[in-house]
Amino acid sequence: MRKMNKCLTVIGVFLVLLVGCKAPPTAPQPFSLGEKEACLPLAEIDTLLWQRPDSAFALIRRFAASPEADSLDEFNTHYFHLLLAELLYKNDCAQSNRPNVIKAVDYYDGHCGPDPQSPSHRGDIAFLSARAHYINGVGYYESDSVVEACGQYLKALEVMEDNYTEKELVGKKAKFMVYTYSRLMEIFSSQYMMEPAIECGEQALLFCANEPTPSLGATRILYQIGKQYDEMNDLGMALQYYNKALEGMTSSDGRLYRDIASSKALCEYRAGAGVERPMKELRRIIKLANSEEERINRFWAVGSIWFEEQSYDSAIRYFEPLYYYEEDPSYQILAADYLRKIDDSLGYEEKTGEYVESLVGNKKSEGEGKALVSRLEDTYKSYINRKQEIQAETDKKKAVKKAIRIIIPIVVVLTLALVAFAKLRSKRLLRDRQAEAEKMMDRHKEELENKEKQHQEEMEEREKRHAEAIEIERQTHRMEQAALSGRLKRSNQEVRELKDQIKQKEELSANTETAASFIEEPICRLIMERVKEGRFKSKIDCEFYKSYALDKQQLLDLRVAADRHYNQFTLRLRKTYPKLTNTDIDYCCLYLLNLTYSDVSALMQRAYHTVVERDSKIKKTIGSENPLSVVLMDIAQSDSSI
Repeated sequence: MRKMNKCLTVIGVFLVLLVGCKAPPTAPQPFSLGEKEACLPLAEIDTLLWQRPDSAFALIRRFAASPEADSLDEFNTHYFHLLLAELLYKNDCAQSNRPNVIKAVDYYDGHCGPDPQSPSHRGDIAFLSARAHYINGVGYYESDSVVEACGQYLKALEVMEDNYTEKELVGKKAKFMVYTYSRLMEIFSSQYMMEPAIECGEQALLFCANEPTPSLGATRILYQIGKQYDEMNDLGMALQYYNKALEGMTSSDGRLYRDIASSKALCEYRAGAGVERPMKELRRIIKLANSEEERINRFWAVGSIWFEEQSYDSAIRYFEPLYYYEEDPSYQILAADYLRKIDDSLGYEEKTGEYVESLVGNKKSEGEGKALVSRLEDTYKSYINRKQEIQAETDKKKAVKKAIRIIIPIVVVLTLALVAFAKLRSKRLLRDRQAEAEKMMDRHKEELENKEKQHQEEMEEREKRHAEAIEIERQTHRMEQAALSGRLKRSNQEVRELKDQIKQKEELSANTETAASFIEEPICRLIMERVKEGRFKSKIDCEFYKSYALDKQQLLDLRVAADRHYNQFTLRLRKTYPKLTNTDIDYCCLYLLNLTYSDVSALMQRAYHTVVERDSKIKKTIGSENPLSVVLMDIAQSDSSI
């Protein structure tokens, strides 16, 4: 369903942008190449193509059956096949004249020369060349050659960018840029290449602003960009684009409105809005579905929320219809994965094999998908690199032109001054020449003084900046010293707190009545009661058991009990293994009760994998690979009076 929705989205963008334009048709402007010119019927069809592709399709079929179609020259023959391919695509028909489309691509590329001043380079031929590459990409896409299609769309953009300035990309050309960037966004989105998809979507929006288009076209693009941010887990940006998309909607009856509202509700839940409001909105949208296929498709969002809330029975009610009845394989795979996880959590085994088999079948195609993504990334990167190189060359040329505009007036002024000076010298007597020479010397001296003054000011400015840099370094040094002093103070404070804890433990040890055994200590009985009551599971997040967690005082009581029954157990551990931290000591005391990783995870409120890593660290510090409960009990009883 995801792939189908994306295809429908792109087709919708095209149809809305083309059919929704209500401006009256303008007089056709025939394309030309040197002395050759497009015949008037084809030019009229081309004009109508951008506004009413269905009517234009009827006209070109009528023209193809006319005698005039048999007498077309080479230029108009290629023009005819380009228009036919575009209209086949825009009327949802397969590309039946593909060999002629490829010939048209070669023909237009051959006549779109490198001379920027050539009419064929900057005129209509360049636009035809870009359109030919675009429709060639459509043919590749229809045959599932995604990389080749992407390359043709990017080539279409290169032709437009090489031949037209930003100010010239208006009208049909702006619409064409919207179509091309939208197609690229759809391709990248289908392969989960979110960043290139967002870049293409943003470019499409820029050209939508250049050429007024129906608001629904921009709405679809905004929605697609929001979905990319959603996939990247950038929920704030995703919600911004979802809201912008909804602002552009004039009706809440269409499928697009329900798609946006459903995505927004799920995104709000993931952003922390709670369950009630998003779930209420999703149920409302399910009721508005106008088909059983759409209704089942909406189950995905509801099931995802119930799964996150660990309401597995409710989640199953929504995931099973997706798995058995959804036509989109991607949704079936996702549903199978969730159902497998639920069965693992609940201990069901009846259908686990079926779900695993579905997932294994999907894994086989992941390698091909990664290879496709790699090729698409290389293709897009080549386009971006070329674009950057061209931009750098353009900037360089602009800088040279700017320098020339500055230098030429200066050269002209100096030349005129020298000519005038030469004429004056030829007309004056020797005395006048000497006086003029003296004046020239005075001016030269003044210029030298000005330059010297300017040089002095520059030196003073450099010294000032140097002094400021030295002052900044001094301030940085003082800040580092202050930070170091603060760390020392914090370290001293930690030492004082540790001494207070030791003193408190000694006082508690002196004032607490010794129990018959370590396991009979009140704190130990409390811990074992919580373990028995909680029945902790490793696959459930530890935060679910937050009410069973031990606080600092209870952990201190546990240390005191261990020291009392096992001859200062914690102090001996610290002395023998100084690398053990306070938290490590708490874990060691818990292991004396023979607790599992799941129990320690819940009581200490640490993730299960964190407890396992801590266990390995303590074993490495102690130097033993045996279970910690056995090793620590041996250490406790090795020098114990009990």
